[in-house]
Amino acid sequence: MPYDETTVKRIRRILSRRRGVVERKMIGGLSFMVSGMLCCGVNRTGILVRIAPEMRQQMLGQPHVRPMKLSRRTISSFVRVEPEGYRTDAALAKWVRMGVRFALAASRRTG
Repeated sequence: MPYDETTVKRIRRILSRRRGVVERKMIGGLSFMVSGMLCCGVNRTGILVRIAPEMRQQMLGQPHVRPMKLSRRTISSFVRVEPEGYRTDAALAKWVRMGVRFALAASRRTG
């Protein structure tokens, strides 16, 4: 499972003050879970960010954002962000925070 270790380190820094972060190898790379829910991940082509399905079209309208596909299926609760979309630390933090918000809201709904 190849993934960009530099991006992983950057995400770890962003999540470092948060409790309950778990890393798992899945979805073709390394994924980050918050409160038991998947929030984002890193693979060889970029980052995957979990979003509310109703935000999908809005997110896909942003530069460097593509649908996430698993096999041939499009996953509506994730988007794939190409490296150009999170080049700066501020841009990466924005995407990670979006995934964290989704994970926290989902954990409240199921908890």
